[in-house]
Amino acid sequence: MTQLKPTGQGDLDAAIKASSDLLNLQATHAVGPFALSGRIRNDYDRLRTALESCGYYEGTVTITLHRTGAGKDAVKVDGQSADVAAWIDSVPAKEKIAVDVTVEKGPLYHVGVVTLHDPKTDAPVELTAQQKAAFGLKSGMPAVAETVLGAGGHLLDALREDGHALATVETPKAYLRPQTRTLDIAYKAAPGPVLNIGQISVGGLEKVNESFVRRRMTIKEGQLYQPSQIDAARQDLTGVGVFSNVAVKDGSTHAVNGTMPLDFTFKEAKRHAIGAEAGYSTDLGVRGGVNWTHFNLFGNAERLKLAALVTGLGGSAQQGLGYDVYADFFKPDFYSRKQNLSVRLEGLRQLFWSYQQTALLARAGLTRQIGRYWNVNYGLLAEQENIKQFGVSRDYTILAAPLGAAFDNTGVGNPIEPATHGMRASINAAPSVSLGNKGSGVSFFTILNATASAYLDLTHIGISKPGRSILAFRGTIGSIQGAGTYDIPPDQRLYAGGSATVRGFRWQGVGPQYNKTRYAIGGTSLDAGTVEYRQRILKSFGMAGFIDAGQVGSSSSPFTGTLRVGVGGGVRYYTPIGPIRLDVGVPLNRPDRGDKWDLYIGLGETF
Repeated sequence: MTQLKPTGQGDLDAAIKASSDLLNLQATHAVGPFALSGRIRNDYDRLRTALESCGYYEGTVTITLHRTGAGKDAVKVDGQSADVAAWIDSVPAKEKIAVDVTVEKGPLYHVGVVTLHDPKTDAPVELTAQQKAAFGLKSGMPAVAETVLGAGGHLLDALREDGHALATVETPKAYLRPQTRTLDIAYKAAPGPVLNIGQISVGGLEKVNESFVRRRMTIKEGQLYQPSQIDAARQDLTGVGVFSNVAVKDGSTHAVNGTMPLDFTFKEAKRHAIGAEAGYSTDLGVRGGVNWTHFNLFGNAERLKLAALVTGLGGSAQQGLGYDVYADFFKPDFYSRKQNLSVRLEGLRQLFWSYQQTALLARAGLTRQIGRYWNVNYGLLAEQENIKQFGVSRDYTILAAPLGAAFDNTGVGNPIEPATHGMRASINAAPSVSLGNKGSGVSFFTILNATASAYLDLTHIGISKPGRSILAFRGTIGSIQGAGTYDIPPDQRLYAGGSATVRGFRWQGVGPQYNKTRYAIGGTSLDAGTVEYRQRILKSFGMAGFIDAGQVGSSSSPFTGTLRVGVGGGVRYYTPIGPIRLDVGVPLNRPDRGDKWDLYIGLGETF
């Protein structure tokens, strides 16, 4: 049994505990006298090193052994004595040995004179103000090993970031000055010349076009050599989605015509993937199917996804089975590095209680990044559909030119991964025309909507550890301008209810109803809000509680209609790809034919 007397200094006690074999190995099987005596002697060196690493160079370590047998007087043995093994061997087999470790830290040493010289000429090395700040080692600081040794690494990083690609910083020499209780530090550093990026070589490409990789690179030959920018270029190429690994290293051990060449090496990922998706809610029923994705279709990281899904199985807002079949094409860097092209062809059938729809859609759009957190999107949409509502069947041809802007500073790249801080916001407008076909006229209208969500990590007010307790807020507002409700195709109207707006009310269950039935009419204005508390429990589980409220109106002005409120909660199981979510919502003021409760199961948070 080993006991350590605390020194009263947290970081020092932690270092001592981490260094002591007597403490860390006491739970293992018993060892013989010579092995134990060797462990005791090694602990002296380990604990002395721990003291010195924290700046205590005059500290003392005392290790005392006691016999603890019944009726026996305690016997104190000097742990450094040459006959420790013999004393241990003399202890009867049934008796135990207790070990007491006492550390006296003594006075704290501080950094004395700090010098920085060239290893070849021994001349002093001149640093810029920024390099001095990165080095950070000054006379009078506590002589802690982590600070002293870390200063060299910080200086090397700063030198390389300023273009000194061949800079070297050697391990420092320390000179103990007991009379002043200081530690003089001597560093040798060779900055070397300032270099630009030289020839960039590319290796390992098989199906990906080299021309695409070079266009995509955020660094160019001739710009200042900076490791941060070089690694940012590597990470950007990794994020394209067609590489399993991207590595970069200096291409030479010496300068080449005032430059440093770079070697990029790529390992391409698999080109094909088969996936499945599934979800369930009591209002929309089961939605599930398979998809197939071809990555790097034409050699420039294009992506083609084909999917086929069955929808509407057993949902309270559904009248029968439907389908959703689509092909998505994605092309990055379309005529501009920060501009992506998306094209979708889709066929779907949806048998809601509100309306029955069979449609063919084609849409194409561009998304362009305009800042660190902002992007804009614009495109065209064409839709040919037949909709049956309240026993009347009509054909519609819809053309639209949607455009919008989005902001996201949550730092979450994967949409399934929950956000823990920051906010997301989007605003969209879709000028549309519904052309006259069988049973319908021509109408012009514009759909406007905006959504914002914010995430507050309660660690900022000292309640929990980072990422464990989150308050999430969501607000949505929408309006249709230019036409009345019945001049707008039913699928283009605004609806609320379900996981996207007000949980506890079925899909399209909030808003004007046809003759107080479950048939929703839809509206021309919408507003909804959510407050949700998310709490992680243990490693893989979590829980949530929420309040949703929203309304749909028959005028184009939001905040009209009958406000509906739902409350509920759920559980989460966190997997490597994201949380599996199960929520139950209950309406507080449900309409006559509304659901009494709704269950939602899916992957990822609702927002």
